[in-house]
Amino acid sequence: MMVPGKRLLAVTIAALSFGVAAGHAQTPGKQPRALLELFTSQGCSSCPPADALVVELAKDPDLIALTLPVTYWDYLGWKDTLGKDSFAKRQKFYAKARGDGQVYTPQLVVNGAGHLVGSDKSEVEKTIRHVAPGGFPVRVGLREENGNLEIRLAPAGEAAQHPAGVWVLPTTHLASVPVTRGENQGKTLSYANVVRGMVRVGDWDGKETTITAPLSATRAPEADGYVVVVQAEQPGKYGMMPGPILGAARGRATP
Repeated sequence: MMVPGKRLLAVTIAALSFGVAAGHAQTPGKQPRALLELFTSQGCSSCPPADALVVELAKDPDLIALTLPVTYWDYLGWKDTLGKDSFAKRQKFYAKARGDGQVYTPQLVVNGAGHLVGSDKSEVEKTIRHVAPGGFPVRVGLREENGNLEIRLAPAGEAAQHPAGVWVLPTTHLASVPVTRGENQGKTLSYANVVRGMVRVGDWDGKETTITAPLSATRAPEADGYVVVVQAEQPGKYGMMPGPILGAARGRATP
């Protein structure tokens, strides 16, 4: 496990999918149980096992597993080709919102709440059972029509009654990167559902509603899919802090 403070760098760094018949509806499916966010780096020697585990977990239809490469290890001799400063900021905000200040790689955040070393499969399964025993409290349905993405939200329990942001995350289903320098020199690393950006498309007040966003929000260079995330928010010293994930759904990128 790599912790920034140990490397001369002090970093305190962020459904039941119901379809509709009209328009271009995404394929209906069972609501995922959990959303996993892996904060990783190509410059982290302990990250490849976690990267591989997320590739495996991403095959589970009950889970949405995402990869968010960070940039704070770039100084070790290899600049992460997928990394974004915004992901490092998101990881930092998660740590501040939890109050534990723990930022490291590979760090897996489950449903915006629990976190653990991302290479430990048994602990991942245990954390999912603890954090998400009954699945998400919000149902998310997706429909594409006339150049727009319609996001239908419906509360499925009392836990859904929180102010929340609605986000669209363009993703790349699978990416492979040959690393020629740094701690992973000579390795080709594979990543599942690499996040290419985060676009906030609306607010949610806990009531059944439909939010409309331009399809351009689902697109990014090299993205071939997207995920819609409904995430509770809480005010903090540095602005709105990310809270628990209330709902999520997958979408396919369309031309």
